[in-house]
Amino acid sequence: MASKDATSRRDDDEVCPVCKSSRYLNPDMRFLINPECYHKMCESCVDRIFSGGPSNCPVAGCRKTLRKNKFRKQTFEDIGVEREVDIRRRVMQILNRREEEFDSKRAFDDFLEQREEIIMNLVTRVDVAKTESQLQKYATENMQSIRTNQALEVEEAHSFQARMTLEQEEAKLRRQAARQEYEIERRELQAGREDFLSRLASGSSTDAAAIAREGHKVLLKKSSARRSEEERIRQKQAALRGTEGKRGASGLSSMESAGGPDTGLVKGLRKIKTPEPEKPYDPFMGYVPEKRDYYSLQSYYPSTYLDPIRQDTRMQAGGYDLGEYYSRTLLEAFAGLSCFVGEEISQRDASKPVATEGAAMAATGGENAS
Repeated sequence: MASKDATSRRDDDEVCPVCKSSRYLNPDMRFLINPECYHKMCESCVDRIFSGGPSNCPVAGCRKTLRKNKFRKQTFEDIGVEREVDIRRRVMQILNRREEEFDSKRAFDDFLEQREEIIMNLVTRVDVAKTESQLQKYATENMQSIRTNQALEVEEAHSFQARMTLEQEEAKLRRQAARQEYEIERRELQAGREDFLSRLASGSSTDAAAIAREGHKVLLKKSSARRSEEERIRQKQAALRGTEGKRGASGLSSMESAGGPDTGLVKGLRKIKTPEPEKPYDPFMGYVPEKRDYYSLQSYYPSTYLDPIRQDTRMQAGGYDLGEYYSRTLLEAFAGLSCFVGEEISQRDASKPVATEGAAMAATGGENAS
């Protein structure tokens, strides 16, 4: 109660630094702040000074240029907290790298520490110009990755909200099902008792034990059926959650290409594996004239028969080339290594009856024609 009274007195004592109006005299007065300088002034002064366009802050000693559309209502009671929250939000929108974009957990931790140092420098006004230039340069060089990670954050927020809504709906359905099940079980139990009593009243004393056993079996059957149905519903819900998780994981993996090489500000980023460029179309499937699978063609083979031909100008005058002879001879020598004669013979023998039958039909047709 004392804190509420102190807050109300402080609100009543708030005075606009421009027009000196007090909330005590005008309870409907609204105070606004601008993130450029965080000086608080009343809404009427904002309309009066900044409706015609940008103007300097009217607070003594502040020369910041302010615009009317940047004024907003103060969220936190302390202006220092308000300023730190705005700085932190702006820096984290720019330095929004994710853990999966780094090579190791240590590199990601170093990035988080570096981001906190940048925020603290801006909050405490240490090397503000240098820090702002680094942030601007990083934002310019990594605009695509920043937008991609922002889209991922929005998608995760929507997915989280949808998951929370789904869980709340499932909890509501479970409560309704539990109430219905309790009511059905109560009615069945009551009906079973009435049936048991009526059968006992109409039967003999010797049938009492048999009627009791039969009623117990019926109750056990019903409870087992209910447990099986509950287990089936539970497994179905678990499968739906697993499908939702896989869908979210696939969405994240499809956007993992947002990473990039190390920049001047952030270190330890995972390298992007660019796909290899497609090779030009080769109609011969890599066939090289001088390359063979079973041998390598040499430029000279010693031979008492070929050496005189190599020195004979009459043989070479007509364009004869021993390299062609070497190539043809080796090709003929190794050409049969991939051939399996046994398989070819079996295939040929299997096709003989068909060919013989066709020949016989052709011969019969020729005799008839004659």
